[in-house]
Amino acid sequence: MCKPTFPQNLRFLKMTKTGGRPEKTLEAGCESKLVLTLNSGEDNRTVETSYFSRPIPLRFILLMALAVHGPLLALQLPLTNSYDANFHVFFASHYAHHWFDPWNPKWFAGFSQATYPPLTHQWIALLSYVVGLRFAYLIVQLIAVLLIPVSVYRYARLWVDERASSYAALFSVFVGAVAFLVYSAGQLPTTLSAPLYLLAVPYFYDWSRSADGGALIKGVILTLTAGAVHHVTLIFGSVLFAFPVLWLAVIDRGEERRSASVVIRGILFAVVAAVGLGIVLMPYWIAIIRHPIQQMPIPHASRSNLLLNLTYFTNYFLVPYGMLVIALPFILWYGSANRRLRPLLIGFWVTFIFGLGGTTPIPRLLLGRAFDILTFERFTLSAALMTLPIVGLIAERAMERNPRRAALGFAAAAIITLALPMAWIAVTPFSANASLNVDAVDNFLNRDGHDRYRYLTLGFGNALPKVSTYTDANSVDGEYNSARLLPEFTHYGTAQLTSAKYFGTNGMEALRMMLRHASHYGLKYIFVHDPYYEPLVSFAGWKQVESYDSGTITVWSREDIPPARPIPSDAMPTALEGLLWGTLPLASSILAILFAFLIPDRQRVRSEVLLPFPPAAEREGVLMREAR
Repeated sequence: MCKPTFPQNLRFLKMTKTGGRPEKTLEAGCESKLVLTLNSGEDNRTVETSYFSRPIPLRFILLMALAVHGPLLALQLPLTNSYDANFHVFFASHYAHHWFDPWNPKWFAGFSQATYPPLTHQWIALLSYVVGLRFAYLIVQLIAVLLIPVSVYRYARLWVDERASSYAALFSVFVGAVAFLVYSAGQLPTTLSAPLYLLAVPYFYDWSRSADGGALIKGVILTLTAGAVHHVTLIFGSVLFAFPVLWLAVIDRGEERRSASVVIRGILFAVVAAVGLGIVLMPYWIAIIRHPIQQMPIPHASRSNLLLNLTYFTNYFLVPYGMLVIALPFILWYGSANRRLRPLLIGFWVTFIFGLGGTTPIPRLLLGRAFDILTFERFTLSAALMTLPIVGLIAERAMERNPRRAALGFAAAAIITLALPMAWIAVTPFSANASLNVDAVDNFLNRDGHDRYRYLTLGFGNALPKVSTYTDANSVDGEYNSARLLPEFTHYGTAQLTSAKYFGTNGMEALRMMLRHASHYGLKYIFVHDPYYEPLVSFAGWKQVESYDSGTITVWSREDIPPARPIPSDAMPTALEGLLWGTLPLASSILAILFAFLIPDRQRVRSEVLLPFPPAAEREGVLMREAR
């Protein structure tokens, strides 16, 4: 004879208002039904809590994320299809060989990597000692992908109940913005810093609402770690994510607390985190103050009016949002109907507008000159993650009405949302060219003393970092726009010389100036993968000396070029800055890992719980919450 369990093994919950006290009844099949008899005496309400009405275990969601993204990462899609993956591998390779020296001579005749937070690249460098650079990158990216559902779940628990939060976490596995940034854009720091900051936000809520000292410590440490991964995500996330949560903490403060106390604690959290970031990223602030970004704006498609270009609209709106576009009216309806969700809705709406780039004048008005420096696909990711708690609530209520049909509908929407960015990779007109085989180029530069001279690639696209990673030779070109100080770059609105033709007159003029100053930089070798550049190179005095891959890559040389010499620069970090750069960011991540286990979380108590349907009476609502 089996024993009844309440309420863990509950299959069906039947609420019958017939008078009397709540009681448990066990019918045929054992655990089949629970009857709560309420003392409110009117109509009957029956709620079935089947498998579809239970929260999805987080471990199952993590297994789903591993099943979906593990094979895609095993195929090395970011390294062969995305824009920035090989760029981050290149940065990591420098730390693997020169941990305490942020000065990298391989690009722009020398630049400081202290202008980009190092934590992502340092973890890749550490893992590369065991598995190599490429697999180390994929491991760190997989960790970022697995952190996203965990962080979304914890973030959603601030706003909705456990079941809706589990749906939100599950949907985060299929969000198009995540797939777009991982497999097309290759923005590993963005996809890693966003979940780290989302993990910090609940602690910010706990500290602001109830002065939990442990929450202050863990929240600040996670914030420092997120900032050491990517500063831009943290700077904007601190406003876009934290302000709605602070608003929520004021709403949930309880009658015994004052609003001013909650706000003051929130400000104190921000001050402590700002001081910590000032210390952890001190070499970055020194580099930015010494050499602020002052160069001609470089055009980027995410800053354009998306409504005027179907390709841009698809790339930066339809592909990242997927079926969330269809859910927008429901998000607005549900978010505005509940008082506790309104701060989240407003935060989402502001972030959503920022993700549209130049489609509206608002980002340019608010950001000023920073508008011409930032790229805006990162805001699309933030907006998509921010809306998932409301989407989870919508799914929960749909499941209450028709579980099987709702489950099929949301499953189809999730699959379509993930399939869109994966299909877009195959048909997009934006080609990263990251899969180009450059082994022959590296072999040429690594033999016969060729690395005594600088080189230039033309038509290599985002394969340039692959060349730079595995050779000791230095280049006058590079992919990192914020750190370049050479006048041939800063005076023209162009990014990489290897893709000069795509920047029109400014790009070609920057290339001509670099060829004109070749002797000054020791620029002797030019590798051409696009015949478009060959007449210009020939006219400037270079002669073809070798070719590879059936002539698809040609090598050009000039005999009168002297060996390269170091170019003096006051941007070179000091030894102390290198020591700080090599210790503090990594230490913040280690502390975050330790504190996650050493300091237990306090049980978070809220003044209101969102139910899948409005309760008919207050006592019924209480019993519903107890039964869950």
